[in-house]
Amino acid sequence: MALAACAARTPRQTGTPRVRGEGPRGFAAAVGEVAGALLTPTGLAGAALEATWMGLHLGLYPLGLLGNRSIHRRQGYRLGHLPPSQRGLAIRNVEAAETPILLVHGMVDNRSIFTVLRRGLVRRGFGRIETINYSIFTGDIRAAAADLGAEVERIVEETGYERIHVIGHSMGGLIARYYVTRLGGDQHVHTLVTLGTPHQGSYFAYLWDNGLTRQLRPGSGLMRELAAPVKDCQTRFLVYSSDLDQVVVPQRNAALHHPDLDVHNVVLHGVGHMSLPITNTVVHGISTALAHLDTSGATVTPGVSTLPSRRGAHRAKSGNSPAGSLGSADAMA
Repeated sequence: MALAACAARTPRQTGTPRVRGEGPRGFAAAVGEVAGALLTPTGLAGAALEATWMGLHLGLYPLGLLGNRSIHRRQGYRLGHLPPSQRGLAIRNVEAAETPILLVHGMVDNRSIFTVLRRGLVRRGFGRIETINYSIFTGDIRAAAADLGAEVERIVEETGYERIHVIGHSMGGLIARYYVTRLGGDQHVHTLVTLGTPHQGSYFAYLWDNGLTRQLRPGSGLMRELAAPVKDCQTRFLVYSSDLDQVVVPQRNAALHHPDLDVHNVVLHGVGHMSLPITNTVVHGISTALAHLDTSGATVTPGVSTLPSRRGAHRAKSGNSPAGSLGSADAMA
């Protein structure tokens, strides 16, 4: 199955990004955009994959409720027993291979959503990966971000690594972004990867009215707070969105545009919201980004493709893909 990806540098903006076409007309336009993305060969294939994965995920969901966290930890420093795919990164850069990675799920979900992604990262040589559950009754992004901070600090204390990586799916990415940008979490988070996160809110949040969904709507108080200036943020952001995302509406709201943040946006074609963590292009792009640790974003690990480093630069041409292969890739990790 082929999936197209378009990698783009985030243009420097000033002020809060405007949401085009707000209101019922904007919602109708967003639905039309999804329909247009769906009615293509790649879109239809992506919709079929989304339906299949959602069925499998429902079967895995109860397993994800067993325990609040899961830890994959490679024991010791012996590498001879590992397959070449896992051994290579540790040989080239043991610090990159052993930097902890924390996976944070989305609303009304659990850590089972990362079953495929976690295995893909292990196969690519990363030695410590943790998945956690937060309560499905979470009612406030700010409180959840504070709880996430406690988890990050626990990992920092246990491992001795001052900075770790965080990967957030859907609302999990928004929780992590709040921790990084509003609670000083950039001191402990080197790279934040978000997958289908409503960075500018989603009309989908209007389908249910409570304190949490009101925070997830475009133009909410939380969205305005996140759009406020962020002084000297050290975390780099890798942001994945898709034109077939049925939860973040309009789909462009899953991109992150902020003048103070070092952001690399990657737009996928024909990938559903739940399929983002299992798509090979995504797993490969994440692995490429996390294989080097410098703060500027320049490649320091041999054998990986370049990730642009300049903060908030111009949109790249489609021929240069730093966070995943452009054109086509296998759909499953």
